[in-house]
Amino acid sequence: MTPDQLFQLSSPLALLGWIALLLSPLAPRAAQVVAAAAIPLLLSLAYAGLVLAFWWEAPGGFGSLAEVQALFTHPQIALAGWLHYLAFDLFVGAWAVRTARAEGIPHWAVIPCLVLTFLFGPAGLLAFAILRFTLTRKVLP
Repeated sequence: MTPDQLFQLSSPLALLGWIALLLSPLAPRAAQVVAAAAIPLLLSLAYAGLVLAFWWEAPGGFGSLAEVQALFTHPQIALAGWLHYLAFDLFVGAWAVRTARAEGIPHWAVIPCLVLTFLFGPAGLLAFAILRFTLTRKVLP
């Protein structure tokens, strides 16, 4: 499978997980299996395969911004970075939904946090932390 083909499959797969989270009040357990386990683990497997196969031939590293930019000029490593974002953001979204349900936070209030997490990762986590603190006085563990 080419990097472009894997990219074309991974984004809709992650979107399926986000849809499951949005609809999770209808089937909470199934949504968690899909969005917190199956899809993130599948994306993680593809990520690990790419890193294991191509890390050593990629330029750059993590020592400076210029090295990080160089690292992501390698197509398979750039794809691995994308899969990293997809897997972790979805995992965080699933955690937020699970935590909100356990703490009695209404699902409708979590939806904007999910949208932010989907689009801007850490901004969504921050939004959920603020929502959670506002409603429960709990901070993120």
